[in-house]
Amino acid sequence: MLGIDTGGTYTDAVLYGERAGVVAKAKALTTRHDLAEGIAGAVDAVLARAAARPGAIGLVSMSTTLATNALVEGQGGRVALVMIGFKEADLERAGLRGALGSDPVLFLPGGHDVHGNETPLDTGALEEQVEALGRSVTAFAVCAYFAVRNPAHEIVVRDLIRAATGLPVTASHELSAQLGGPRRALTTLLNARLVSLIDRLVAATEGFLEARGIAAPLMVVRGDGALVSAAFARARPIETILSGPAASLVGARHLTGLTDAIVSDIGGTTTDIAVLQDGHPRIDPEGASVGGHRTMVEAVAMRTFGLGGDSEVALEEGVLKPRLLLGPRRVVPLSLAAHLHGDAVLVVLRRQGERATAARHDGRFACLSGVPARYAAGLTPGERALHERLETAPQPLESLLTSNAQLATLGRLVARGLALLVGFTPSDAAHVLERQSGWNAEAARLGAMLFARRRDGNGMALAPSPEVFSARVLDGLTRRSAEALLETALCEDGLDGGSLVMDPLMRRALDREVGMVRLGLALDRPVIGLGASAPLHYAKLPEFLGQECVLPEHADVANAIGAVVGQVRVRIEAHVGQPREGVFRVGTAGAIHDFNGEEEAMSFAEEMLRAEAFERAVAAGAQDAELRVARDVRAVETDGQRTFVEAFVTAEAAGRPRVARHRDA
Repeated sequence: MLGIDTGGTYTDAVLYGERAGVVAKAKALTTRHDLAEGIAGAVDAVLARAAARPGAIGLVSMSTTLATNALVEGQGGRVALVMIGFKEADLERAGLRGALGSDPVLFLPGGHDVHGNETPLDTGALEEQVEALGRSVTAFAVCAYFAVRNPAHEIVVRDLIRAATGLPVTASHELSAQLGGPRRALTTLLNARLVSLIDRLVAATEGFLEARGIAAPLMVVRGDGALVSAAFARARPIETILSGPAASLVGARHLTGLTDAIVSDIGGTTTDIAVLQDGHPRIDPEGASVGGHRTMVEAVAMRTFGLGGDSEVALEEGVLKPRLLLGPRRVVPLSLAAHLHGDAVLVVLRRQGERATAARHDGRFACLSGVPARYAAGLTPGERALHERLETAPQPLESLLTSNAQLATLGRLVARGLALLVGFTPSDAAHVLERQSGWNAEAARLGAMLFARRRDGNGMALAPSPEVFSARVLDGLTRRSAEALLETALCEDGLDGGSLVMDPLMRRALDREVGMVRLGLALDRPVIGLGASAPLHYAKLPEFLGQECVLPEHADVANAIGAVVGQVRVRIEAHVGQPREGVFRVGTAGAIHDFNGEEEAMSFAEEMLRAEAFERAVAAGAQDAELRVARDVRAVETDGQRTFVEAFVTAEAAGRPRVARHRDA
């Protein structure tokens, strides 16, 4: 079996046998302009190391942090949101307006009530504007009032848009059966925003597999750790947020055998932290929260921090003694940029270092991200002008930007995924101190020197040497990692972890400061550190947290291992309500059905869900799926009289993925 994990910086591959375990592993740089290049680099290397025939592979499974990273960094395609039966004021709920940004939104009359009864739909405004909207966006999102009780209006609007534009359209009832229109609209919007990203990843992987003669099913890890087919993931990319972290949890349990631990997976862009309890990752009942957005996606209870090896290093502004700031934005490390582009970076860094005084944009560059030009739809004139000036090779900001206002314009291009920033990162600091290698150490040292000579509010240099400055950056990353782990643990205890870790007493305890009052803290379980840089950044964690940090063998490819040892799992739900006395209504994502008796309605819901869950499990790639059906009936009893309120029927189908029959290893 072949496991692949495509991260923001590296693509990992592992060849795994059910009896042999890890046979071989390899890494290659993730190539955003053409994801197939990074995948090919990692997979070809792992096949060569194992001397394995491509035709012997029976299953390919992939996890990815690309969707998570996109949401954390505020990236994604431009989307038109169609709201049916909602009002402008609804945008203020669930963070929907903030997530929408400058993307267009259209309100249509229509929708349904809680029992599925309709308000007439009027598509006139949509028919007038749909073609123009289609030319300015990459996808559409459709959300109707109470669509989870009756999806008819969403289906009409979805089909109209697809026929008129040919663009991807996501309807909210396809993603969630939960009530809460604005949050369902948010989830749908984010899904539509990620469609092109995941589509590119799956297409690149499928193209590579075909080229190498690997005729095996392709699976993708979902945010709850389950596996689904590539086609399933393409239609529901939002479900791949936290895919990489979920796979790492499965991998951590498999690699260590620990049943109770805090798992911290540090990558290039993010640190993802979750809890293993009794051998299972805890599922967030409120839905996955990523990049400040609380979605309705069922996923592991994961806290994602914009903290990693490629986090942007910056200085706190407006204070006499500025602190070093890390993230949340990812930038291309200077050492990597110089490794890829040579003198385009080194010549500029040397010239900046020869100047007598430091300048604001020293050590900072920008370049094109490499995504296809069609994803630049809907840019303002200023954004388009700057986008056209960008090149594949990094350009120094001091010459690229003609005014301070253009810095914000560049930030918007980065948020759209159209541009990349290049700057100093913890990965560069590690190269300066010779704790990492493989990229251009000279560029890293020049970047550290440019930072070290910058002045604080008192006119003093930040550090006496590039080495001292780099050591502070790495120490800062370990310290911030400890804060993130402590914040997660406090939140698990039902406390406001984000506020508490900033409390002076908590910070004294975390730093083991000596004083008349001795303060201490310790976690109740070990930390499992994952990620290629975990041994570097987590070695000193026990000093802060009073617990051991387990760094298992193959921690650098835990995600890829988790991708191949998981199960396909599909869960669906039907609602049974009582719109009026004596009528029991079964509502699903497809239609509504009325019955005269409670048991008749419940039995119909169970039978229908069994068939649909099995069908979806097969579509998701399961073989020999097992079914479980459960009822949650809510009724009240008054004076000995039982009154039915509502019920939820759920069906879950789970099984191992289908494996190609030619497998011989």
